[in-house]
Amino acid sequence: MNNCVGAANFKSFILFLSYTWVASAFALVIFGCNYFFCHHESCEFSGVLVQLVRFMTVICVGSIMFVSSMLANITYGVMTGIGTIDRMKRRMTRPPEYDDDPPLEFEDIFGVGGTNMITWFLPTDPIFPDYDRVLGYSMPQRLLREGNENTSVCEAP
Repeated sequence: MNNCVGAANFKSFILFLSYTWVASAFALVIFGCNYFFCHHESCEFSGVLVQLVRFMTVICVGSIMFVSSMLANITYGVMTGIGTIDRMKRRMTRPPEYDDDPPLEFEDIFGVGGTNMITWFLPTDPIFPDYDRVLGYSMPQRLLREGNENTSVCEAP
């Protein structure tokens, strides 16, 4: 995900993958319950519905497999503190035992309200304790608005 998913929308991407995985698993459970446990005539699929359920089952299984691999990749990236592209570049230049990047902090992904389980599942923008450190840059407009004394954005050097 390296450059495709930035620091400010990492939480939203993880939630999107989680919601997709849960919805696909729920659809498979519904199809399975209907197929294995329903023996009444009113809940049997017929004609086009059989083909549709088969197609949806294939779609659900495929999406669960894809999303599971993406979640595993993101989990590994969070635990190691390095993105996919950087990890592949390092593999070519140095052995993996020299990887010493710290893991990403929970607050750097989910914000200060990230430890509250209610806000964790909501797709809200995270509020970072140190916005500049997390994003890696400072916006001149924000620095001026916050009135930082250490900035010389408008002054010539």
